[in-house]
Amino acid sequence: MQTLNVELGERSYPIYIGSGLLDQPELLSRHIHGRSAAVVSNEVVAPLYLDRLEPALAELRHHAVVLPDGEQYKSLETLNLIYTELLEHRYDRNTTLIALGGGVVGDITGFAAASYQRGVSFIQVPTTLLAQVDSSVGGKTGVNHPLGKNMIGAFYQPQCVIIDTDTLKTLDERQLSAGIAEIIKYGLIGDRPFFEWLEANMERLRARDGEALTYAIRRSCENKAAVVSADEREGGKRALLNLGHTFGHAIETGMGYGAWLHGEAVGCGMVMAARMSARLGWIDDADVERIARLVERGGLPVAPPAEMNAERFLELMAVDKKVIDGTLRLVLLTAIGEAVVTADFDPEALRATVAARDAA
Repeated sequence: MQTLNVELGERSYPIYIGSGLLDQPELLSRHIHGRSAAVVSNEVVAPLYLDRLEPALAELRHHAVVLPDGEQYKSLETLNLIYTELLEHRYDRNTTLIALGGGVVGDITGFAAASYQRGVSFIQVPTTLLAQVDSSVGGKTGVNHPLGKNMIGAFYQPQCVIIDTDTLKTLDERQLSAGIAEIIKYGLIGDRPFFEWLEANMERLRARDGEALTYAIRRSCENKAAVVSADEREGGKRALLNLGHTFGHAIETGMGYGAWLHGEAVGCGMVMAARMSARLGWIDDADVERIARLVERGGLPVAPPAEMNAERFLELMAVDKKVIDGTLRLVLLTAIGEAVVTADFDPEALRATVAARDAA
């Protein structure tokens, strides 16, 4: 087992990474401070892993809330189902919520924890690659709205993150690739050596080589922990973690939540951000081709959906969280391994980027 720390003063917490961690009940139990716990999972993950948590919970009053699976259920309606279960079973402020699942489960459980009785503890047990390398770390919680993704939520840190790499053995190929998108992001925004390692090891990742996966998860978590420790509430540097997300969130919203996985949309969005950076003269075409090639090797789309025209893209991007005082900010690249957050770009470059349908 490897342990990292997210340094946030009194809100600091560990990230545990390793094989077989679900079979080490003391990892979970040491971070449950009250006498009750509720596990939130979904109908796909619960049958696989819920029983594995039982030894850590056996002496506590505990309950499982099993949600339907899919991004389309990351909603206020589903959030209310969690509140109802907690209230019906009379869980109090000393309850710990445990998120067992992917990014949707982690985000919605975290928001439930942030808001139930004005705040209860929660623990992240991510079971997808995307959740392990990104959404479980950093305290972003929330739900979607029909008009925009992740527009309702809170910054709320977990007590710990327990990453059992064995859970990736049951992950389908699409979900694996979705996680690879977020891994590539870390290389692009500030870790060029990691990007180059990914170029050399992409086939190992997709083949689920244990050593390669563990290295990629740890390196990604190290990168994210460093950014979150420096900028917890996205006042500056943390916004770099949104590379590809403004384009990607527009795709997810425009196509209907769940049609494209989050990681698929982010993968395409990173290529779109690279193409726009090239249109601005910040990187060259060879860099764009290199980025697109790696994204494609990760099993991800590199061209936006034909169903979305430029007007629809721009309409949805105008509702993004990175719009401040009516001005859209984008994360763009000045080199592979170097990114900036900027509102200083030619609007025609953005329009040309979202209008283009080239796949290479």
